[in-house]
Amino acid sequence: MLESDQNGLNRLTDGIKGIREPRIRTKSLDLPSKGDEFIEFCKRIDYPLLHWQEFLAHEILKYKPDGRWASSEVGIVVSRQQGKSTFMSLLILFKMYELGEKLQVATAHKLTTSSEIFYKIDQIIQGTPELLARFHKKFESKGSQEIRLKSGERYLVRANNSAARGIASVDTIFMDEVREYQSMDVWSSMRYTQMSSKNPMTIILSNAGDQHSVVLNRLRERAIAAIAGNDDPIAWFEWSAPPETPVDDSPEFWAGAAQSNPSLGYTVHPDNLRAVLNDDESIIRTEVLCQWVSVVNPAINPSAWEACAKPEAKLDREATTWMAIDLSPNRQEGALVAAQQQADNFLVVLLATFSNPVNLDDKQMANEIADWVRKYSTETVAYSKQTAGAVAARLAPAGIQTYPIDGALYGQACDEMLSAITSGRLIHTNQQELNNQALSAVKLPFKDGGWYLGRKASNATICATVAMAMVSHFATRPETEVDIVVG
Repeated sequence: MLESDQNGLNRLTDGIKGIREPRIRTKSLDLPSKGDEFIEFCKRIDYPLLHWQEFLAHEILKYKPDGRWASSEVGIVVSRQQGKSTFMSLLILFKMYELGEKLQVATAHKLTTSSEIFYKIDQIIQGTPELLARFHKKFESKGSQEIRLKSGERYLVRANNSAARGIASVDTIFMDEVREYQSMDVWSSMRYTQMSSKNPMTIILSNAGDQHSVVLNRLRERAIAAIAGNDDPIAWFEWSAPPETPVDDSPEFWAGAAQSNPSLGYTVHPDNLRAVLNDDESIIRTEVLCQWVSVVNPAINPSAWEACAKPEAKLDREATTWMAIDLSPNRQEGALVAAQQQADNFLVVLLATFSNPVNLDDKQMANEIADWVRKYSTETVAYSKQTAGAVAARLAPAGIQTYPIDGALYGQACDEMLSAITSGRLIHTNQQELNNQALSAVKLPFKDGGWYLGRKASNATICATVAMAMVSHFATRPETEVDIVVG
């Protein structure tokens, strides 16, 4: 890079500092707080808080006249590497040593995440004579870790699948990386361990999630409603960039980054953020800008997919048509997609979806598919032997030509679809269900360097996307044997 170019980049971020207060937050309550006590405790043990952590300390440690916490549910959402783990560790220590809370429990999507906090807390204790004087013992076993003080205060780490087992009257619950929770099970079980607690508090920590982040999304919806005036005592603090923030090295990006990275210019150098700007956009938006996306690391870029929309496009009854059927691994969902070439492009349309809470009926599906086949000049119906073999077996006796697409050919079809989307050769009619499924699909690698759409890995129904890849294989075939002419 030329020196003049580097100087220009430096000017963009020269003196930039992360913003102390969150962009999205619930109303501040006019109540006393133990925040100053927490701040002084951290200074005393030589772990002073950052400016945004001091703000957070004042807000979440506010209490009512009867001494109970003003908010028993607290959400903290901030980009990666900002210091939320350190804040959590210090708060646990403060509640143990200064407030005398008898039991605090932490869990995360993976035990290793909670274990990192556990070892950080133990390291602080072992390196601080004041804390070590009251330390009793550290316990570790499979799926559980515990720190206990001589006066009986306990900090317990549990794996999420057994987090609530055998515990009750928990004073504070910490749930980290909540974006990874895709059901309410752990949240519900943990919350019920506090029913007999005199002054409970549940704190969730995370960066932004996607459409599958069930727990995080549910809490955020409550917080947004509370900000709008709904009567809900939840406290929410979200450091995130505005939705319109671009992903490029521009003043607008850095303005958004300052809102989502409160430690920027303190413990996070701007060059560290600039270094990731060539990564997948969805990852940058969730990890750096702390913005919600449809899915992290999607197979299909949302902007490219949106550019392919042509709502007025229609299938021609007389044109050559290719169809594909795919079923979900649990055989409860299915989709039928059609494709036709139109000039230099090809159109894909979601014709039908199928759903059954127990198991899809092969015969009923085959009858419906046959009706669709007869409406158009259908050349073939593609399918996967792994998911729709039984349906295809019922179509063949009716004289409907079927074609299996699996293995390497399936990977080729996925790549052909993605190439067509990226180049704009694939067009779609902006159907909401097709949009949802297309943007929910994630990539899985083949050993030889290729890739394919992962049905299970996507954690959502993507039958329509898989079927769209299959029909793309036919729609992208060259009309002649000579596809590229040289000379």
